[in-house]
Amino acid sequence: MGNIDNKDRKILVGEGTSMFEVRSKSVDSELKRTPNCLKKLDRMNKTLHHKEADRIPVGDYFWGQFLDRWKKELNLPADTDIYTYYDLDWITTVPNMDPHIKNFEFIKNTPEEVIVRTGFEAEVLKNMSITMPAFTKFHTDTIEKMEAFEFDDPWDDRRYLSGGDNQLAGVGDGFALNSPPWVDTVKSLYNDFPVYGSICEAQEEGWRIIGSENMMLWMGLYPEKLGKFLKRIGEFVIEMTKAQIKAADGLLSGMVIWGDVAYVNGMLFSPDYWRKHFKPIVAEIINVCHKNNLPVIYHGCGDARSIYKDFIEMGLDSYNPLEAKAGLDIIDIRKEYGHQMGFCGNMDVMRWADLPMDELKAYVLRKLNAGKGGGFIFQSDHSVPHSVSGKRYDYVVNLVREYGKYPLKLGEYDLPEMK
Repeated sequence: MGNIDNKDRKILVGEGTSMFEVRSKSVDSELKRTPNCLKKLDRMNKTLHHKEADRIPVGDYFWGQFLDRWKKELNLPADTDIYTYYDLDWITTVPNMDPHIKNFEFIKNTPEEVIVRTGFEAEVLKNMSITMPAFTKFHTDTIEKMEAFEFDDPWDDRRYLSGGDNQLAGVGDGFALNSPPWVDTVKSLYNDFPVYGSICEAQEEGWRIIGSENMMLWMGLYPEKLGKFLKRIGEFVIEMTKAQIKAADGLLSGMVIWGDVAYVNGMLFSPDYWRKHFKPIVAEIINVCHKNNLPVIYHGCGDARSIYKDFIEMGLDSYNPLEAKAGLDIIDIRKEYGHQMGFCGNMDVMRWADLPMDELKAYVLRKLNAGKGGGFIFQSDHSVPHSVSGKRYDYVVNLVREYGKYPLKLGEYDLPEMK
């Protein structure tokens, strides 16, 4: 299989399944953004540059069980696309980020559950009745195996231009073989949405290879050996960022970095270790994207406030998802950091599911104060689960569309100190 012609690996400056729906529109149609898509692109870009657009952008990630419930409760056809139905303002796509490009190897295969060995050389159990998959084995389970681990070419065009199995697209709240070519998905979305690509940083890519327990343990026992491995991962994902941009050939509107480095009580490991081994990789991904005029949204769960200033220093455009269960409140965060960095998320899905409707309205409209001056994209504080009813999701999105128009008029929920 050939590689993308990378011209000495230089990127020219140019213009899923699981949580991500794969579109069915033909990719052979003319690639020309609709006027409405151009409005959404302008809305997103102004927001990420901390300017007030026509309204606060709305986006999200959705679990399959929620989508089933939503369609049923709203009496919608089975093929209804939620991004189109609500005319959401942006969408994320996922290329093949497996270190090894290969078909899944079935360890177990029954109608009830499967276990597959993926290109991360991890074994993943997918029980069809349970939302989340489980990792049952990591074949790279010693320091020696980690040091010997080699990565397939990040520029291999199968990652972007061919269909096939890959872990991030195939094993999530659903299970799919032979995921469609990533670039076809990008093309199918391009006319109607600002399309963002995505890339894992070293923590998110690395734990899928060696396991979370080993990642934490080896930081303490073998910090420099692990650091060398993280550097190699960094080289891999940075090149994959460049190759992804090249393969999309001007069709991307931004990039999402996947990088969970925190949990509800703070960082998963020392901020100093993160700054030494992880930060340079994230900084270079942001740099590559900005050289290509692509804004960057970093998706990091948990409470990572101890490194927010580092993200500001790196020029990150927006931080997502601001998990409410980690004690994060966008109003407090905006007051502390102002417009040094944008933010995306923080709608508590548990309150979305359970609050009385009058309290839910007050909760949502208070959040919209964070949109003053731009810099805020309205979304859940991670993704929308099936505990949220279709009618409640519908209510909140329409509420944001009504009250999220600029200039904001939030009435009794206005916080005059927010600017």
